[in-house]
Amino acid sequence: MYDYKGKIQNYFKDTWSSLGTLVFWLIAGSVTGAVVGLVGVGFHYAIASLTGIRNEHNSVIFLLPLGGLLVVWLYKAAGFEKDKGTNAVILAVRENEELPFRRAVLIFVSTVITHFLGGSSGREGAALQIGGSLAASGSRLIKQGEKQSKMFVMCGMSACFSALFGTPVTAAIFSIEVISVGIMHYSAIIPCVVSAITAYEISTGLGVVPTSFSIRMVPELHEITILKVIPFAVACALASRFFCFIIHRIKHIMQGYIPNPYIRVLTGSAIIIALTLAVGDQRFNGAGGDIITQSFSVKMAFYYWILKLLFTAVTLGCGFKGGEIVPAFFVGATFGSFASEFFGINYSFGAGLGLIALFCGATNCPVASLLMSIELFGVEAIPYFALICGIAYLVSGDTGLYGEQKIMYSRKMPVFINRTLRNRKPEQPSEDVQKK
Repeated sequence: MYDYKGKIQNYFKDTWSSLGTLVFWLIAGSVTGAVVGLVGVGFHYAIASLTGIRNEHNSVIFLLPLGGLLVVWLYKAAGFEKDKGTNAVILAVRENEELPFRRAVLIFVSTVITHFLGGSSGREGAALQIGGSLAASGSRLIKQGEKQSKMFVMCGMSACFSALFGTPVTAAIFSIEVISVGIMHYSAIIPCVVSAITAYEISTGLGVVPTSFSIRMVPELHEITILKVIPFAVACALASRFFCFIIHRIKHIMQGYIPNPYIRVLTGSAIIIALTLAVGDQRFNGAGGDIITQSFSVKMAFYYWILKLLFTAVTLGCGFKGGEIVPAFFVGATFGSFASEFFGINYSFGAGLGLIALFCGATNCPVASLLMSIELFGVEAIPYFALICGIAYLVSGDTGLYGEQKIMYSRKMPVFINRTLRNRKPEQPSEDVQKK
């Protein structure tokens, strides 16, 4: 006999459970967004105010070696000699590794020091660590389980990213998408969206201006323009691969040849000071937001993206802290502005395409990248941005800024190799087949 009573009871039990989960995450997401958002606002103003002081007193950069020694000492004293940076936050979500509260304090202080004294780094990567660590501490405080703790970490990541950059939808989806390439944690959508929106409202209410750029000319959707954008997207994807390669390679070289962290940071500081003096100004120090904005109104010289990449790789490779996302914006916008003329594209439009392509290729987050293009530039050029995100994601390959990202589905499709193997005679197997 069919158990109607049991089915009805299960139906209402499941409904109430779902509603209870919704209420919990609405409250938890809002509280997380409020707390982390306030910290994010403080982080923003600390960097902005001290960067203003450095711009008025350029000689502050000569204190960079002392700041580097302080950063290295702080991390050593806190037990983070082998700091994994943003990768630690990714591992906290995927493998439930602990994120102590002191990580948030360390990355906050060390990133402010880096920006104040003239190191080249961003903020959003640091924001992911700050938000994730604060939210993880909160989840431990209220004794949440493993699954809930992971969602709290993603909430915190979304909130701090949103508070600093002013793109709440991108912040929410990025935190869900960045953990495992090819899989999105859909159960965290409501917590992350609520925390990101809450942090966004708090930051804008306290005077933080959301990031936005204006493309001077967006071409109409046309076959000829699409044929121009495709090779341009490939060039940007290759630039993103080069960006990640140089960031990682210089770090490995410096750690390999200079194992002592104090000597390493002094060496890196000397290189940055020498590069700054050679350039003659500090346009490549700090985050470089002014140059990113300038890329949309002036065609940039070819060396801008190369020098910014070099400044950033040395800064992060020698031991200073911060993030790689804004430098990726800088490299993408300036590369796109410069390279656009070779593909018959307007430089302002090229800067926008390049910025999104570098972000997508470096982070392996095509959905978040597409949403970012909408929040930064509007919907007018969305077909082109969808195309460039897809190409950048495909051509960038199984590489990226974050080594702990888990590649769930490889983008490689060796069609011609497979066809060749199928056509081989059985008595003449390939070397790969023999090895197997």
